[in-house]
Amino acid sequence: MTTDTVTLTGLRAVYGSGSRRVTALDGVTTSFASGTFTAVMGPSGSGKSTLLHCAAGLDRPVAGTVTVDGIRLGDLGEDELTRLRRDRIGFVFQAFNLISSLTAAQNVELPLRLAGRRPADRDVTAGLAAVGLADRAGHRPSELSGGEQQRVAIARALVTRPAVVFADEPTGALDSAASRQVLRLLRALVDEHGQTVVMVTHDPAAAAYADRVLLLSDGRLADELTGPFTAASVAARIADAIPEPSC
Repeated sequence: MTTDTVTLTGLRAVYGSGSRRVTALDGVTTSFASGTFTAVMGPSGSGKSTLLHCAAGLDRPVAGTVTVDGIRLGDLGEDELTRLRRDRIGFVFQAFNLISSLTAAQNVELPLRLAGRRPADRDVTAGLAAVGLADRAGHRPSELSGGEQQRVAIARALVTRPAVVFADEPTGALDSAASRQVLRLLRALVDEHGQTVVMVTHDPAAAAYADRVLLLSDGRLADELTGPFTAASVAARIADAIPEPSC
């Protein structure tokens, strides 16, 4: 039986005050089942990155609940939330966020060291091998291509064996060939290892790798697609669900 790894209920996020008050999320309710790949799309300012950050415990909503791996994030203090993010949540950023002075292997093992755990060399080696970079363990980020850096970042996100991996525009800084490598890797994590992946993207071609696409507009869910679908069908559905603003 499929269970939900992440559940969002009535999620509301507001930033600023007075005339600068912005409602980034306006009562979003959805869930992400275990072993599935979901893409979150929408125009700039639709709330997609805010949704990802709230779901990952990086931001706290002003209302609603976030449950990850059976734990309600709102019930946790800051130290408990930090531990949960470190142990049960993987996050992949568009800009890679690797430590430039560390090797690929050292970057991968960093979450374990921050948790006070001594990484086993075989686990780090296996993590890099899983993303096709076993032979690049001793290289620093400046010695790696953008696609290789992003694959190191994915290995780092997976080293703690998280319940869910969140990816915020993971191919946004990559060329088309490197993007396909990263997207195939994320797809394989779901198909071969039962990982739950939630990805924010603006690219219909990237979204076509997912099982489901959520469309956001003005902080609300505007539509939902379930696969199979193509980049063209995703783009067409976005055009129908979220019309271009009139001039």
